[in-house]
Amino acid sequence: MKGIVKSFVTISALSSLVVAPLFLNAGQASAQTQKGTDASYIGAGVAGGVTNGGQVGQDAQFGGNVTGRLKLGPTPFSARTQILFTDQTTAIIPQVSVDAPIAKGTNVFLGAGYSFVEKDGKQTPLGDRDGVALTAGVESEVAKNFLIYSNATVGMKTYQNSPASAVSIQGGLGYRFR
Repeated sequence: MKGIVKSFVTISALSSLVVAPLFLNAGQASAQTQKGTDASYIGAGVAGGVTNGGQVGQDAQFGGNVTGRLKLGPTPFSARTQILFTDQTTAIIPQVSVDAPIAKGTNVFLGAGYSFVEKDGKQTPLGDRDGVALTAGVESEVAKNFLIYSNATVGMKTYQNSPASAVSIQGGLGYRFR
């Protein structure tokens, strides 16, 4: 468990170091004057698994994602959903997140939820069975009504017949609806 948390923190930190400058510059281009974003949005992009379960057929998977965020009033909380899919099946991950503004139009967030795999035993970017899912990410407004987002998600023990946890990295473009 200690190794999983260390891996999650390392991947999140590396992702932030590589991707955050892009988001920060994009956020500065926004016409918005507030720090952070209160956007509720739906987006789509790519998802890539970076781990395997150690069993035959449990290799890292590349697929797509559909992501949604619903800002919960003036609180720092949001309701989020990620749908990670491959040609085999889909993982649906409802989550609640804590959002922190870091620049104009830009937030970082930490979320927790549960991953529901539609067809247990079939691979998604986040493993092949249901499990607790933890997420760290960043989102930034880049133009009127458009955002870019990226996150890393850890699925705790989300491989069948394996104690391994899955790690997936997502990114995409979102459209603000509220």
